[in-house]
Amino acid sequence: MLKKNTIKGMHGLRTMWKAQRSVIPEKQNSNYIKLYMLEKEKTRLLNEKSKIMMRLDIIRNRLKEIECFHDTVLKNTDNPENRNNPEEKEFITMSMDY
Repeated sequence: MLKKNTIKGMHGLRTMWKAQRSVIPEKQNSNYIKLYMLEKEKTRLLNEKSKIMMRLDIIRNRLKEIECFHDTVLKNTDNPENRNNPEEKEFITMSMDY
């Protein structure tokens, strides 16, 4: 006869001993610890949010600068006076004898 522990899959069962659960209800003091931990997490998240917002402002400013530069370049190239006519830049051909 097989032992109970040697049956395949029996070692994966979670019994009360393996689950490490207590039947004793939580104490009221643990609420203070939870409040403290939540407050610490809240301050950490607020600091992280402020850092992200500062970084976002820098990114937005840089995007505005790029957009302004892009607009000025497009305005300059759209102006017909600034365009280079292809007739002006013709290649000069020469014949060479060896």
